[in-house]
Amino acid sequence: MRDRVIMHIDMNAFYASVAQHLDPSLRGKAVAVAGDPKKRNGIILAKSHEAKAAGVKTAEAIWQARQKCSDLVVVPPDYAAYKRYSKLARMIYYDYTDRVEPFGLDESWIDVTGSLPLFGGDAMLVAREISERVKSELGLTVSVGVSWNKVFAKLGSDTDPGDGIIAITRDNYRDLAWPMAASEMIYVGPATMRKLHSAGYETIGDLAHAGDYFLTKRFGKIGPMLRAFARGEDTSPVKVMDPAKADVDYVVKGIGNGLTAPHDLECESDVKALVWLLSESVAQRLRESRLRCRTISVGARWARDLTGYSRQTTVRVPTCLTRDIANFAMGLLRANQPFDKDHALRAIHVRVTNLVPMDAPVQCDLFGDAAEVVRMERLDLAIDALRVRFGNTCVKRAVELTDDVMSGLDIKRDNTVHPIGFLR
Repeated sequence: MRDRVIMHIDMNAFYASVAQHLDPSLRGKAVAVAGDPKKRNGIILAKSHEAKAAGVKTAEAIWQARQKCSDLVVVPPDYAAYKRYSKLARMIYYDYTDRVEPFGLDESWIDVTGSLPLFGGDAMLVAREISERVKSELGLTVSVGVSWNKVFAKLGSDTDPGDGIIAITRDNYRDLAWPMAASEMIYVGPATMRKLHSAGYETIGDLAHAGDYFLTKRFGKIGPMLRAFARGEDTSPVKVMDPAKADVDYVVKGIGNGLTAPHDLECESDVKALVWLLSESVAQRLRESRLRCRTISVGARWARDLTGYSRQTTVRVPTCLTRDIANFAMGLLRANQPFDKDHALRAIHVRVTNLVPMDAPVQCDLFGDAAEVVRMERLDLAIDALRVRFGNTCVKRAVELTDDVMSGLDIKRDNTVHPIGFLR
């Protein structure tokens, strides 16, 4: 059997590049996309090549970045624009194959094994054509990795973060991939790398030759998987995309949203306002995905030392109601802390998991009011329809209006979470 031909396409400095394309006056300047310091989330989210050359790093504070680059231009994030450009890029990829699997907004795998003969049979020429099309049609540059598996394809695109195309083949992977640090490979994070380093394993080649006993003892079942990745034995398929949405049809395992509050939450009304805002966005995305949840979890971070905790509960009847998610989340918080200045919260996260389709049979609660649940679902769906037409802030709940600052937030639009992962 012939090898697959898989490409990993990574749009370079995506957020910053979109900002420079939308505002030509920013081209050639050191640009950073960052949050709003007034809302206490003023960290660098992305930076342009010029800012990176000046030493600016993702996740550092704006004031730290300005110390390195005095002429740094800071712009706010524009998630609507990022999603638009991401979709346009994927529509280009779709011209070459129906197998397109997004990995975040700016990265995608594409499998051109079956369609390659239609484009001359040369994978490098197809990769270059895609690169040129993205540049000419969208004004952005991409790095492309070409290989017979997804792991090495991504490794190839990560090797040249500029405008390059790198092929990692069965003939050269020992020379190209194995000398790289193991941390360059997907799913080898800092904690995993520390364990490898402590045992004398530094490179991808070292990991490829690691023994079963060491891998299983130190990493459990993920150890042999990482060794298979290092050997190029990844056989995971590239998912088939939905051409109508230019998005991947993947199984959503959970939906969540969190926010650092604009001010410390020192009383129950403040906490309740944010919990309802977050629950609203999570429940709305649940209903958009035609799902209900069985498990509701909440996370909180204290203002005093930035430590925190998380708690979860499982409900008897699956739900997608904003009311249910918010009430259970508030119940978990009430059970674990008082709401006062000594226990002020800085950030809250609401998440739902254990998801089931809306059309799946549900065992009704013997003592519940099934008709009331149906009415509340119809009400929430009607509100969703209004928000689609007139924006997410066109209908607000009274509890969300108790805080003047947070009542103006559009958390679903401005704080989107993309639940896309390599492991399914």
